[in-house]
Amino acid sequence: MARCVIIADDLTGANATGAMLQKINYSAYTVMNAERLNLSNLETCDCVVYPTDSRASEAKVAYNRVYNVTELLKSEDVVLYSKRIDSTLRGNIGVEADAMLDCLDKDTVAMVVPCFPESGRIVCGGYMLVNNVPLHKTEAAIDPITPVCTSKLEKIYEIQSKYKTGSIYIEDLMKGKEHVIETLKRFAYSGVRAVLFDAVSHEDIDLIADAVIESKIAFIAVDPGPFTATVARKCIIPNVKKEESKILAVVGSVNAVARQQMEEFFLSQEPFHIFAKTAEFVKSKEAREQEISRIVNEVLTNSKDYAVCCVIGDGIYLENRINFSSVETREGEVSSIINKSFASITKRIVDSQPKFHGIYSCGGDITVAISKEFDASGIKLLGEVLPLAAYGEILEGSYDGMKIITKGGMAGGKTAMRDCIQYLKEKLLI
Repeated sequence: MARCVIIADDLTGANATGAMLQKINYSAYTVMNAERLNLSNLETCDCVVYPTDSRASEAKVAYNRVYNVTELLKSEDVVLYSKRIDSTLRGNIGVEADAMLDCLDKDTVAMVVPCFPESGRIVCGGYMLVNNVPLHKTEAAIDPITPVCTSKLEKIYEIQSKYKTGSIYIEDLMKGKEHVIETLKRFAYSGVRAVLFDAVSHEDIDLIADAVIESKIAFIAVDPGPFTATVARKCIIPNVKKEESKILAVVGSVNAVARQQMEEFFLSQEPFHIFAKTAEFVKSKEAREQEISRIVNEVLTNSKDYAVCCVIGDGIYLENRINFSSVETREGEVSSIINKSFASITKRIVDSQPKFHGIYSCGGDITVAISKEFDASGIKLLGEVLPLAAYGEILEGSYDGMKIITKGGMAGGKTAMRDCIQYLKEKLLI
């Protein structure tokens, strides 16, 4: 039986969420004709998606449809129940969430996370913004069938739901996962059955997912797709089993754009990171080996506590850049030594810690050096993350099949590193 059940209020949303899950290696089955549904067909499927066509229905009709479908698909095998809602909060979102709660265990809580970063939908201070415009000033406000007249999430949800709600805001997320977990437990103890979340980025969604899972509270996901996909990749091993994975980010570029991207990434999450003293690479063979060993040992020691580890050349800050006039070796040779040093660090780390299944490489020369160090014949391209940032896998050599994202130092906007790491996380189900 499928381990993820998603009930959507329309077919388009159902398929969009199914495609989102398929993108991160889950198989999904959208039910088109309930009368011909054979549950045995779902035995090898990771996720079943069922559209109820209830967005524009009367509240009672929508409730009954969702309740009946939940009853039909309810199973001990299901790890995650999800109520897929419209990304602009149209329709019977509170009523339909209530229907799922009523069909499941009485302690189940609806975790409502309407954030959809790719579509410009965020919730901040309890208000939804669409491409930085309050929801009630968008096209959703004049929808001919299901208009939305307010931007306040609580007001939209509480009018429809019979259950007590609580809200977790940006300032709560800023206090960290443990604070969110304690807040969730306090809500559950006081009888709250729906928790409404602020979220403005994938990192917020990631934090919320971790907190919800670790709280051990029985829950359903109520969202337009991203929260469900995030919880799924953290809770459900696909039928094609994936091992625990980690990502090694190697940033050798000294470009100001790369520095901005790195700083933006560090603001969004807390990976382990270490700066390489690049001057040590060119000082002498002994100094180079000592610096390489220092970095490798630090990463290996700390990697157990982090999904993402970053090795960054200190030349990314202007004051640390090498003065080539003071170095006997020619500039081209200095660059070659630095690139080979980063490549050696990369190989030693992945040789010693087999859980590193993905590499993010910033700087074209660094990528070339890593490929040579891995004795790779090339990179099989599997997709474009963003312009001048490609996703693929290493061909042949020591790490044939290892996933890698390569990005030019100047490529992308300030969120490029964050977006690339998130893309790699989704591919590796981290």
